[in-house]
Amino acid sequence: MNETPHLPSTGPSARRDFRLLLSGAVAAQAGSQVTLVALPLVAVVELDATPFQVGLLTAAETAAFLLVGLPAGAWLDRMRKLPVLVRADVLRCLAVGSIPVAAALDALSLLQLYLVALVTGVATVFFDVAHQSFLPVLLPRDRLVAGNGAIETVRSSAQIAGPGLGGGLVQLLGAPIAIVADAFGFLASAALLSRIRAEERLPAPEPGRSLRAEVAEGLRFVLGHPLLRVIAATTAASNLFSAVLMAVQTVFWVRVLDLSPAAIGVLLSASAVGGLAGALCAGRLAARIGQARLIWLAPLVTGPFALLWPLADGGVGAVLFAIGGVAVLFGAVVYNVAQVSFRQSLCPPRLLGRMNATMRFLVWGTLPLGALLGGAVAEQAGPRAALWLCAAGFLVVPVPLLFSPLRGMRDLPSAPPEDGGADDGPTADVPPAADEDLAADAGKAR
Repeated sequence: MNETPHLPSTGPSARRDFRLLLSGAVAAQAGSQVTLVALPLVAVVELDATPFQVGLLTAAETAAFLLVGLPAGAWLDRMRKLPVLVRADVLRCLAVGSIPVAAALDALSLLQLYLVALVTGVATVFFDVAHQSFLPVLLPRDRLVAGNGAIETVRSSAQIAGPGLGGGLVQLLGAPIAIVADAFGFLASAALLSRIRAEERLPAPEPGRSLRAEVAEGLRFVLGHPLLRVIAATTAASNLFSAVLMAVQTVFWVRVLDLSPAAIGVLLSASAVGGLAGALCAGRLAARIGQARLIWLAPLVTGPFALLWPLADGGVGAVLFAIGGVAVLFGAVVYNVAQVSFRQSLCPPRLLGRMNATMRFLVWGTLPLGALLGGAVAEQAGPRAALWLCAAGFLVVPVPLLFSPLRGMRDLPSAPPEDGGADDGPTADVPPAADEDLAADAGKAR
């Protein structure tokens, strides 16, 4: 009897370079989730920072998207992306590694935390834009939803395990020493990424093209497209109110709910379950509901759960906060998988860096503004008032989507790829959603 020949997997994890990209992200995310707990606790507990000072720290972490967000994309469109990813990880390793060194020398200050936040923020701008622009080099366009879903799955898995580990390390070793895990995570990520062997062409120079002209081209591409324009507006609003939350949640947990570092880690881990569920479900939901519908349905259905955050109080306060986090993060991840995959599929390869940088400038540029707003409101009216502002914001986030062309669409259009992409097969008019391979792919590595 003839045996049926083995058919190799066509999922993203079948590609060695994608596995390395995913593994590097595992290492970086695991460390970053420890710092998510530890860094604000350094400010609040070790340095007795005020709510506004904590908001300023959050703003410093994201200010780079306003400062260098737009030119970063034009620069990256002129160079190979992989070396940028490695160098950014090394720089972030050195920056966060300076915190435990300063703490050991009894020289740690808020000024150093602000400087570390700014340096890591600049490195993160280049890393994130390069990362989103590099993925289409490794995967064909009809696997981008699966690839982004796998990345979000592992990111969410790190968000579940990392904060619990971080809270335990902070409880055991103290917040500054726990940050060592983040430095090692970035170093491991750099080592893994440096092993990627994909052939990445150096973009051909365009004679006579100034940096200003290239930045303007990216802006025109995003702002001139009706779907990208409304996605940018919605994501910018969501990030504004997310930054309000990030700026005040640690102060609320420590000074209102009186939670220990270990309990804070468990709370963040529990909330992150929603993100993992969203990453695992995003592909199937896109196939069943439609990618366009998913973009507006996700924030519309899950946004109201943000009302649980300011309602949290007493013994069940942490539980209510976690439930709100699970629902909102589920919707955020589903939304992100759908809209990021659409952007990558739509954009010509030569514009990927500028498109992603423009989107990052527009949507992440609101983060420092939201952090300052949250810190100021918490300083004047208390952290609970700032959480009410955040919850009200999440209720209005999906409104632009409901009045956009997306409201009448099921699926999203895509542009045919230009030469130089990773496509090795025909491109559908609509990028297919991730299939059953997604869970298996995501479970292997980040």
